[in-house]
Amino acid sequence: MANQELDKLFDDLNPEQKEAVTYGTGPLLVIAGAGTGKTTVITRRLAWLILSGKVKSDEILALTFTDKAAEEMEERVDKLMPFGYLDFWISTFHSFCQRILKNHALDIGLPLNFKLLNQTQQAFLIRQNFNRFDLDYYKPLGNPNKFIQSMVKHFSRAKDELISPENYLQYAEEIKLNKDSGLSDELIDQETSRLKEIAGAYQTYQQLLLENNYLDFGDLINYTIKLFRQRPNILEKYRQQFKYILVDEFQDTNWAQYELLKLLAESKKNLTVVGDDKQAIYRWRGAAYNNVLQFKKDYAKCKDIFLINNYRSRQEILDLAYQFIQLNYFEEQEKISELTPLLSRPIKATRPGQALIEHLHASTQEEEARKVVEKIIELKKIDSEASWNDFAILVRANDQAEIFCQALRWADLPHQFLASTGLYAKPIILDILAYLKLLDDYHESPALYRILTSPIFAKIKNDDLVNLTYWANRKNWSLYETLTKASMLTDISAESLNEINKLLGLIQKHTQLARQQSVGKVVYGFLEETGYLGLLTKQAEENQAANLENVTYLNQFFKKIEEFEAANADKSVKNFNQVIEIALEVGDEGGMSRDLESGPEAIKVMTIHGAKGLEFKYVFVVNLVDRRFPTIERSESIELPDALIKEIIPQGDIHLQEERRLFYVAMTRAKDGLFFTSAEDYGGLRKKKFSRFLYELGLVRKGEEAVSPKSEKIIRRGFGQEKIPSTIVISPPTKFSFSQIRAFETCPLQYKFGFILRIPRRGNFTFSFGQTIHQTLFNFFQQILERQKISQSDLFGEKRESELSVSLDELLKFYEKCWIDDWYQSKEHQEKYKEKGREILKNFYQEIKANPPNSRYLELDFNFKLEKDTIKGKIDRVDLVENNQIEIIDYKTGRAKGENLSSEDKEQLLIYQLAGQALFREKIKQLTYYYLDENRKVSFLGSEAEIDQLKNKIQRIIGEIKRGEFSPRPSRMCQFCDFKDVCEYRQL
Repeated sequence: MANQELDKLFDDLNPEQKEAVTYGTGPLLVIAGAGTGKTTVITRRLAWLILSGKVKSDEILALTFTDKAAEEMEERVDKLMPFGYLDFWISTFHSFCQRILKNHALDIGLPLNFKLLNQTQQAFLIRQNFNRFDLDYYKPLGNPNKFIQSMVKHFSRAKDELISPENYLQYAEEIKLNKDSGLSDELIDQETSRLKEIAGAYQTYQQLLLENNYLDFGDLINYTIKLFRQRPNILEKYRQQFKYILVDEFQDTNWAQYELLKLLAESKKNLTVVGDDKQAIYRWRGAAYNNVLQFKKDYAKCKDIFLINNYRSRQEILDLAYQFIQLNYFEEQEKISELTPLLSRPIKATRPGQALIEHLHASTQEEEARKVVEKIIELKKIDSEASWNDFAILVRANDQAEIFCQALRWADLPHQFLASTGLYAKPIILDILAYLKLLDDYHESPALYRILTSPIFAKIKNDDLVNLTYWANRKNWSLYETLTKASMLTDISAESLNEINKLLGLIQKHTQLARQQSVGKVVYGFLEETGYLGLLTKQAEENQAANLENVTYLNQFFKKIEEFEAANADKSVKNFNQVIEIALEVGDEGGMSRDLESGPEAIKVMTIHGAKGLEFKYVFVVNLVDRRFPTIERSESIELPDALIKEIIPQGDIHLQEERRLFYVAMTRAKDGLFFTSAEDYGGLRKKKFSRFLYELGLVRKGEEAVSPKSEKIIRRGFGQEKIPSTIVISPPTKFSFSQIRAFETCPLQYKFGFILRIPRRGNFTFSFGQTIHQTLFNFFQQILERQKISQSDLFGEKRESELSVSLDELLKFYEKCWIDDWYQSKEHQEKYKEKGREILKNFYQEIKANPPNSRYLELDFNFKLEKDTIKGKIDRVDLVENNQIEIIDYKTGRAKGENLSSEDKEQLLIYQLAGQALFREKIKQLTYYYLDENRKVSFLGSEAEIDQLKNKIQRIIGEIKRGEFSPRPSRMCQFCDFKDVCEYRQL
């Protein structure tokens, strides 16, 4: 790599950042204050290690905490790469461990087809098997289910601390010996009984997981640690592979995650951790923020680098935040005195100019919201360069946001409430849930009423609805019974009767479907046959923000359905309704992920937790009154005994310190202006006191009364503001796959539906079948490779003869475990395909047994650059053949179209040839489609002319995608399009 390519990595780095990026071997601790460029450092370091030739792209492990952060990190590194590379190991801790366990499940006795449960599914599992739990203390007579969600959280917390059920039971047995606690024998016996009960429940829960092939998120970490400890050869494999390990947001790691890191880094100790203890705000999910301190003890000779140059905020904001957070260190001074210089360094602003810092106080919460809106309008007028995206209103909890959204609506200001939960309360999702309830019970009158008033039955007149409810109440009928008799009622219009009959027909049809098919099929049938999906598609195509949001919600709801179907053998509507009921009972309102960059220009309203990692020109931290921020401490319903906790337990008021760190995060999101707001009246009987944080900041003096004159201003609708169009600006993707290129070439509108708007698609059994075969073959060859590594030579060091180390019976067992039963037309249809798969694999096995391949890569993710664009993909198999050449193989579960491949048919493998030229030192001998149905190979090698032609075609299509040219291109291919039923331009 030329020096000039490396030099580009350092163009805008300060000396400390450059030192961190180019640090050599050994442990490295980077303390990166807010806004000091920690993500820049970790991505540049990753790129530097590759570009300087120290490692290959798949020899670095980079871990962070959210999928969004991992995606952002990968995108940043991709832009720094001038050539092709194998896919990075950049992921969350949980995704990394899931990948490891999928490859090595059998080595630790786990099922290959294990299913991952979220918290709601865990609670559902406990409730379904409640009679298995021997509970007394945690099963109150009046509310037996009261502690289910608390138990789920407790078991998760135990796994964060690497506490097994056996550890817990042993502790509960031995606690009786402790007579120095000061408690009476009776109280000790009661406490012992309680601990035995919860430890026993933990053991029962873990047994249920194993019996049902389930894992939860804590298991992913714990079983990976167990795998590495019990199978040292596997641990050594990954130690050799990952020459460097990089960890972002290290302050948020829990004990188990840190133990995993130490295991992997033990031999080389090339462990770089980047974090800021002042921003550790996830203690509630088991994060041990003092892992920063523990790292110093475990790696006493580590290099410390401090990033103190802030590129975000003005100095006044940084000084105020610094003075505020020091209160946490004063409380813990005795414990961390020797490390105070490490943790309490002030941050320096690199941006000149003075910040705006102000406290706004109001008489009522409504007036507080108005004052925030007034200030935003004032700042927008003063700062001509500010966009609506530069403003953020940060709330402590989701339920505090609505009054500010209401004030913004009244002022006609564009805004988005970026809640992390609340999917199940969105209108489109409420409509679907109401329909599913209706299929389970026709006489769910509230659910039926919601469907009647939904957009799909807008033709039903309001007067007719009033009439129908009148007769239902008068005759004491359910609303469904009333609909069935609507034709006999007076004053119901013919148009409404037509819609009612349509609905009754759909209910009968889908009720029958619900008895035979999965909830996913039923939901898609409802959306498609009622015209709801077509309506949403048409609205989303217009790119209006609110309409596009409905498609986003729908996509996320389908992901919930996919998770449910993956985790449950019973995929019925009835069972799904029960899971949703449990979710709402335990406070799960439906998690949501939001992409800030995909939305229109708008003021952002969000929680402080959701704002971490973001920055805004002007920030409003609201509701700063006693008991709202800081919140009242809510201890865990079931707490872990201190004796079982491995991390160092902080001194002082742990909850208050956590709230301070959260407040510090809120403050350091601001670049130019920071506004704190409060009110006297939030609807209670007493006047609210100021938050203690306002006193600690020096914005309010001790003893000062919370007094505010009433504002004479009334915000009028459209308060002097120009209308802001809500059209979404669609950003082109940063990477392109063969699927995207082929979809756009077939029809640009199809591409837009599938890859930009992401309109939900009806599932296809051929896709399920193909996935099953691909996963089966991956496991088959993976097992061969693992056994080859174990037995490379005999006791005398002599090389063994090449042989197939996995039997046909094992291959067919892989097939059974990998089987995906989604979207088949019936049980008979599914069994027919299952038998077909067995025959395919038997024939395949005989061919492989006769000619065992020397497989080098399986399911190989790749990226390569074509000019400035990145092309991505996955190669099924790469074999090493004669003369040290390679063969690239792609499996096809269908049949070949003929003896010879057309230029169009060749394109997928030609892209793989381009990738192989960028990635491999070996010469490519041939490209092969393996048609499994016929057990036949079709091979070729692309000529230079074919490669050049493909390059030009890809660059032309990417150019059109970037220009946003998504015109429909109707053709005979419409009959195969996933969106043929919702596209008005289709040609069938």
